[in-house]
Amino acid sequence: MKTLVVFALVAAASAYSFSGFQRDEPDEVPLAQKQHDISSLLYKVYEPLHDANLKTLVDTFDPEANLSNFPDGGVAVRKLLKELKDHKLEEKQHFFSVFNDTQREQALLLTNVLLQCQDWKTGISYAAYFRQRLNEEEFIYALYAAVRHSPLSRNVVLPPIYEILPHFFTSAEVLQKAYRAKIKATPGKFVTNFTGTPNNPEYRVAYFTEDIGLSTHYFNWHLEYPFWWNDTFGPHIERKGETFFWIHHQLNNRFDAERLSNHLDLVQKLHWDETLHDGFHPHTTYKYGDRFPIRPDDIHIENVDHVAEVHDLVVLENRIRDAIDHGYIINKEGSKVDIRNEEGIDILGNIIESSLYSPNVEYYGSLNNLAHVLLGHQGDPHDKYHEAPSVLEHYETATRDPAFYQLHKYIDDLFRKHKDRLPPYNKEELEFRGVAINNINIDGPLETYIEDYEYSLVNAVDDKDEVEDLEISTYIQRLKHKDFSFNIDIINNNDGDVLSTIRIFAWPHRDSNGVIFPFNEGRWRAIELDKFFKTLKPGENHIVRKSVESSVTVPDVPSINTLHDKVEAALTAGSDLHLEQFVSATGLPNRLLIPKGNEAGVELKLVVAVTDGAADAAINDLETFKKFHHYGYKGVYPDKKPHGYPLDRHVPDERIFHDIPNFAETIVKVFNHNEHIRHH
Repeated sequence: MKTLVVFALVAAASAYSFSGFQRDEPDEVPLAQKQHDISSLLYKVYEPLHDANLKTLVDTFDPEANLSNFPDGGVAVRKLLKELKDHKLEEKQHFFSVFNDTQREQALLLTNVLLQCQDWKTGISYAAYFRQRLNEEEFIYALYAAVRHSPLSRNVVLPPIYEILPHFFTSAEVLQKAYRAKIKATPGKFVTNFTGTPNNPEYRVAYFTEDIGLSTHYFNWHLEYPFWWNDTFGPHIERKGETFFWIHHQLNNRFDAERLSNHLDLVQKLHWDETLHDGFHPHTTYKYGDRFPIRPDDIHIENVDHVAEVHDLVVLENRIRDAIDHGYIINKEGSKVDIRNEEGIDILGNIIESSLYSPNVEYYGSLNNLAHVLLGHQGDPHDKYHEAPSVLEHYETATRDPAFYQLHKYIDDLFRKHKDRLPPYNKEELEFRGVAINNINIDGPLETYIEDYEYSLVNAVDDKDEVEDLEISTYIQRLKHKDFSFNIDIINNNDGDVLSTIRIFAWPHRDSNGVIFPFNEGRWRAIELDKFFKTLKPGENHIVRKSVESSVTVPDVPSINTLHDKVEAALTAGSDLHLEQFVSATGLPNRLLIPKGNEAGVELKLVVAVTDGAADAAINDLETFKKFHHYGYKGVYPDKKPHGYPLDRHVPDERIFHDIPNFAETIVKVFNHNEHIRHH
């Protein structure tokens, strides 16, 4: 039976919450053992546990023992056990979506339990116990969320989601080949092509939308900044609403740059009363046969039974537009809250998503989340065929659908409406006294290329007692760039050292017709390439910043095979396991730092702003504390300035930037000389 989606966030808050939990001290279990346990829990999650130690643990585990050790007195454990006893939990071998209220509440009951565990053995015992009993995909989401936020699992690396749920990313055709290989006990490596054909213009940018690293980035970001989070789960997450704006703003800007690289027009924002031209056929299925729904081309957006009417979203949009026009929102107590300030973007982000940080979810609703579900059901709006959730209803797959970018261009337009009502920065706000940029350039070519990337399908095929595990994998094309460095020459005319923040952006210089973007249009389309803190000594400072060091990006998450090999080596040798560089995974993959470009070269305007680091820094030792990255660390954001500063506000006259010495710009080109996308 399909559960209705209504986003009852306020009611849900009390269902998940508890108080008194936050322990930061490490326990005695080695990191290698923790990594082994998490990987074992996620290995072939549709089958019984394979790890002998975890099976023994489950066989002797009493989930109702020692409940007094839980900060909530065991309330969450008892509730989850009662749901299990009353057969109210989602059945196994059935699809799950975090946008489904009932399924999400069930998953977060387990997350709640795991976050309250005071030691590793207790936590892993509950995880193994409920792995055997919960819906498989609910369990995966609950475990990923708990590992992301529990201090007990600090520095544990979550395996790439495309290897845990390969059905979400791999075509049914390839998976059939994998099953045949398993049955025949023959190892196999199969080609995965992008969906569609060259007859579809969107196929030209499928290398970006269907990039599994991009999907991992988006999924992990939503784990780090979940809309269901409230401060009873753990520490307050700073600027969560603003960061919701920024990640989607950057995805849209990046997608537009990819489109221009491939001679396509910019994304047009969604209009509820107009035709949605681009359909989508995922060519993927859920584990047990339900296909991911298809949306045909050129549909008129319809009301979706038991979900929402289009008019509902228009009403929510108008309430948000009114708030932006008036410069304030109305909170749930009926009071006015000013948003025409630097904090306003954070409030708007929380309202639009909407998250539990929203000051008035009853009135402003959940525009983003509701729109994902409504658009996701456009292939079957009246539930005639009882379709499964669409790719738009999973963070793991949402970026694959062209409608995702149209929706978020529409939402981005609301954010811009707000930003353009803030006063422009004046010269005094933009200057960094005594500091000037002498020169900026790129060392090394700005050149991208297409490569093959292989990932495992071991979790896609069922085990047979008579057939040993085989090496079964697929490979898909992906974008990568050659290494390069930013060279920045800065003069510090002050008497002593000064801490600076170096902010690097780029935007396409021309539109699809070859017309140069005016500065105010260009700066809104800027892609953030890097941001870092640097002490400037008096006099000349020559700074070389490698592309691989960018705080905007992260390395690719290691494969399950690589994680296994590293863990087993550490356990065998009794040595420490070091995977710190892979822990975050919230940034873009480093290989996606720059857009593809093309044979002729795509012009980018490269801009560098050097601002006062002492005034910008939210914490100390930012130069050396490498745990702080583009999206902060453990809910703390390191930079006081707004995302996108100093390009985030309306620029009525670009000459203001030409008149300040701590800002510089130049034109660079990005090339791609081996654009060979495989076709079906």
